[in-house]
Amino acid sequence: MKTVKIIESPADALHSNYPLIPTKDKIAYYQALLKVGFDTLDCGSFISPKTIPQIADIDHVIKGLDCSDFKTKLLTKIANLSDAIGAIKFKNINYLGYPFSISENFQIRNTGKTIKESIVILEQIVKLAKEHEKEVIIYLSMSFGNPYGDVWTPSVISKWVDQFSAMGIKTISLFDTMGTARIENINHLFSSLIPQHSELEFGAHFHSQPKSWYDKVNTAFNAGCYRFDGTIKGVGGYQMTQNQLNDNIPTEKLISYFTSCKKLPNSIDVLAFESAYNFYHKLLR
Repeated sequence: MKTVKIIESPADALHSNYPLIPTKDKIAYYQALLKVGFDTLDCGSFISPKTIPQIADIDHVIKGLDCSDFKTKLLTKIANLSDAIGAIKFKNINYLGYPFSISENFQIRNTGKTIKESIVILEQIVKLAKEHEKEVIIYLSMSFGNPYGDVWTPSVISKWVDQFSAMGIKTISLFDTMGTARIENINHLFSSLIPQHSELEFGAHFHSQPKSWYDKVNTAFNAGCYRFDGTIKGVGGYQMTQNQLNDNIPTEKLISYFTSCKKLPNSIDVLAFESAYNFYHKLLR
């Protein structure tokens, strides 16, 4: 029987905040999150700190985490081979998250490389990860639609999923990058891709307006998705037109949703989550 996996992504939230948060406070916050029992903790990124100054201390944060008493796995985001080399030296890092967009424009903006160049780099990263017993997770950006004018159809997503599977990728998170995913597309993609690819685990990383998170999560779950990314209070996301912010899915909403349908993972300690939630408020006060 499949178990729901909740991936907590505090790095997404902290990247959005200023001023810089002291390293010791990040470590203490992440340590509190480890106690909750999430499947995976997205603890940061090896992308250039010139782009995101908040991640300049990623090495110190990872070294400072004590994972010995926890089953939660650690994930870091990478954008190129150099980032991957920086990440694989840490034994407690399990996953390397690679952003791949079906939009040429967005892929260049996000990684500085074209789609063709990115595939070559990804092949190198997959090989490196395998050699160091790490796993690459693809964050397939623009999975549910493309506002940049590039061609988007479900068959385009299916084509890329086939290619990633052939490369040895085991986990693909469908990324609602701009928060504009339509319910019918969410249902169609998960309900068609999951039966076609029993060798893969599919995840959902949604951005959403506060009122639409439930429909997105509920649709994906009922279509067979059991892996969901979230952040406490849903902080993080992309700035949209007219200053409307589409945030991440609030982790507290995910916990509430899966509690109500009796699918909350046994590993989740609700009291520990409340403690981490309170820590977050103190951290950003």
